[in-house]
Amino acid sequence: TITRPDSLNALNVATIEELRTAIQDAYDNKEVKGIIITGDGEKAFVAGADIKEIAELNELNARKFAENGQEVFSLIEQCEKPVIAAVNGFALGGGCELAMACHIRIASENAKFGQPEVNLGIIPGYGGTQRLTQLVGKGKALELMMTGDMLSANDAKSVGLVNHVVESKEELMVLSKKIASKITAKAPLAVGMVINCVNAYYTSEENGFQTEANSFSNCTKTEDFQEGTQAFIEKRKPEFTGA
Repeated sequence: TITRPDSLNALNVATIEELRTAIQDAYDNKEVKGIIITGDGEKAFVAGADIKEIAELNELNARKFAENGQEVFSLIEQCEKPVIAAVNGFALGGGCELAMACHIRIASENAKFGQPEVNLGIIPGYGGTQRLTQLVGKGKALELMMTGDMLSANDAKSVGLVNHVVESKEELMVLSKKIASKITAKAPLAVGMVINCVNAYYTSEENGFQTEANSFSNCTKTEDFQEGTQAFIEKRKPEFTGA
């Protein structure tokens, strides 16, 4: 949970580093099967990056600032455990970029999405120009980033930015946990390979079809493959171990 209530959970450098640590811990902790990222309170998921920090940037340090955020968000995108964004309230700028780095986005009806950086004389720097285009298409992405307009939760769903919309934050967390539980009940290695293969589609130097074929082959070497196929034949529920 991003918890900076005095600034609508805006991402400052310290919060980005805390997020990096949390994701790396989740990578390494075998007890963690999935991750839900949300914002504290009702008003905001993450209202953006910390404008006070951005205002101090110059040509020398701005590139590093952007690359650091991109690196952390890439850790989320590449995580082989499911990462769900439970979006309540504002998800603007860096907040929208954080949500887009997650594998699935679920929003409450009061959620608002946008990349309003042009209002500050800058552009998205944490991967927004790339991921928004991937999710909603070139034309809509350009419109949203050039106008700085916000999308309601339902409009975000209609353009493919959001998977599900629910009424309240309580329902938001219930559905997020339900979907996370459904995914984590599946074969963990296969889930991770699905994530890798989908990400390969967007990697220019990687042949996604070859990645899929290689991953499919690798699945057959796992104990989970033996368990899953045997359980199907025996008409019972499989018990996956991630081996």
